[in-house]
Amino acid sequence: MPLRVQSVRLRLKAVHSFRQCTSPHQIPLCLLLQKRSITADEKPLPKADEPGPGPNQDQLPHVSEEAAAMSKIKGETGPEIEQGTPVQEILQRDKSSQEKAPKVLQEEMNTTAPKGSRQFSTSARRAQNAPARISEPSGHLFELPSLPLPKDAILKHRYDPIIKQFTNLMMRDGKLSKAQRNTALILHHLQTVSPPRVNPQRPLVPGAPPASHLPLNPIRYLTIAVESVAPLMRIKALKGKGGGGKSLQIPVPLSQRQRRRVAVKWILDAAGKRRTRGSGHGGFAQKVAEELVAVAEGRSGLWERRSGIHKLGVASRANVVRSKGRK
Repeated sequence: MPLRVQSVRLRLKAVHSFRQCTSPHQIPLCLLLQKRSITADEKPLPKADEPGPGPNQDQLPHVSEEAAAMSKIKGETGPEIEQGTPVQEILQRDKSSQEKAPKVLQEEMNTTAPKGSRQFSTSARRAQNAPARISEPSGHLFELPSLPLPKDAILKHRYDPIIKQFTNLMMRDGKLSKAQRNTALILHHLQTVSPPRVNPQRPLVPGAPPASHLPLNPIRYLTIAVESVAPLMRIKALKGKGGGGKSLQIPVPLSQRQRRRVAVKWILDAAGKRRTRGSGHGGFAQKVAEELVAVAEGRSGLWERRSGIHKLGVASRANVVRSKGRK
């Protein structure tokens, strides 16, 4: 038989014997090792060392506790851990540290303190074991106001009356925020401007502070300027009461709010006639502030307008009795 045919038959027998081995236990070990290669992932990993105590898990004992343990070993009297040992007693044991002690402790050591007093203590456990004091909630973040409430304790009345009136009279087209911004600019100008030079012929309202103190309180500055130029009366004309179809002029006194309203109207009208300087949102506020300063210094034309009304009222004061007789 030729060699080639024999080699083919041997190969076929080997394949046939390999197919008959259906279970993995019947497969030779060499074939199993060739079929499956052990990787590094399947190797058992070494066990990690168990973690030791952390930096805060093994703390040293307190100084007083350590001193108490040492004195217990030596058979001596150590410090009191529950109540603590006074610093004065520790200093009495060590004479070298008495010289370096604070003067307060040296003076207290020299003086005889009453019995039972423990001013300075080295307590180690009292502060730790003491229960925490929890304040009982009152139920309100802020204290409740005292009753009855004052009349001016209202949210709408948080501004000064003259500031509110001045802002409302300066408001146009319902733009309150713009009027409030102008009022703030006016007060800022009155606070930063130099003190006014008061004219002795046109003094300010009685009770006003010195002129050098006015910029310190811009609200008071504004109030004094308005009150000084405010008229005390108005002239009321009664048509047909003077005889021959003539009107009869009668002076009528004004209240404080009415006088302020007339003065603010005059100031706003005079400020509107002033020359504009530059451009911007605060142009009108600048002119109103300059008019207020002119009123305080007596340079404004509103003083003549006020004196004219007062002269006319004095001249027509006789008409008050005449008008009452002709009802």
